[in-house]
Amino acid sequence: MKSSITADILERSSFDEIIDVRTPAEYAEDHIPGAINCPVLSDEERVVVGTMYKQASPFEAKKVGAALIAKKIASYIETEFKDKPKNWNPLIYCWRGGKRSGSMTHILRQIGWNAQILDGGYKSYRKEVVTKLNTLPQQFSYMVITGQTGSAKSRVLEKLNQLGSQVLDLEQLAIHKGSVLGNIPNIPQPSQKMFETKLIQALEKFDPSKLVFVEAESRKIGSLHVPDVLLETMRKSPCIKIEASIEARVEFLISDYDYFVQDPKHLISTIDYLKDLHSKETLARWKLLAQEGHWPSLVSELLEQHYDALYRRSQNSNYVNYETATSYNTADLSAKGIDILAKQILMGHHHV
Repeated sequence: MKSSITADILERSSFDEIIDVRTPAEYAEDHIPGAINCPVLSDEERVVVGTMYKQASPFEAKKVGAALIAKKIASYIETEFKDKPKNWNPLIYCWRGGKRSGSMTHILRQIGWNAQILDGGYKSYRKEVVTKLNTLPQQFSYMVITGQTGSAKSRVLEKLNQLGSQVLDLEQLAIHKGSVLGNIPNIPQPSQKMFETKLIQALEKFDPSKLVFVEAESRKIGSLHVPDVLLETMRKSPCIKIEASIEARVEFLISDYDYFVQDPKHLISTIDYLKDLHSKETLARWKLLAQEGHWPSLVSELLEQHYDALYRRSQNSNYVNYETATSYNTADLSAKGIDILAKQILMGHHHV
């Protein structure tokens, strides 16, 4: 029988606050949405106690750990929790629902707060996410936006979202632009687990009776992978195709990747990622074009010699409805052009 001081993962919404007592690194990797981090051991302390547990003795390790944890909990009672009312009921979790959350819950309950431990800890939340990743994506109908690199697919999605459509923007969740040159300088991608947490949060907001617009993605977005069930469902979904002129795409990419234009060093080092696919001479020429700021020449060469060939191979084999997709042609990918494009797409699918 479950004691009244533990709560099930499904009961989490009935608490005033969810407190994650794991280390900052564990919290940063992934956490229950809305949880605040009140670590009872720092990243370093957890390593020290864990090493001691293995190498010296569990008893010695527990003594050191308990002292550190008790000090931390004391400081939270004096600061973070000082003004909480008597009827405050926090849900507290650690990795498995063991020592760290147990210690804090015990002391808070001694004070008179109705604190409870999450049964199974973070692992029970993660299990719920994995289950949902295998079922939730299939509950929606998707319209997949395809188009060659530089067709402003992400901007069109953004616009569709502003116009009130349901949009699943995987690249935004992944903090990446989806292509080999797509990592955004100085902003790291989330962990795979955090990406999946954000994905489930996005899906749970959607109405299954309405269409969800999504951009065609390959299996990986930067270092993250798109969960299998979602990818399979997308690949079987109907598609629309943006057919933009090469001039429009070149112009769009130069403005969309403006940070490369400001700081060519980053792009020059990224060009090396293409070394398995192009000759040394080609890469050297591209680097020179970047160094000298010949952006239109560089971008059109990258498109014609690299991206477009790659694109033809991937879309045709992966998206079964690609061949029969409705095409939307444009020679304008300015903000105004994108607005027109999004409205045309909505006109074409207003019955859904």
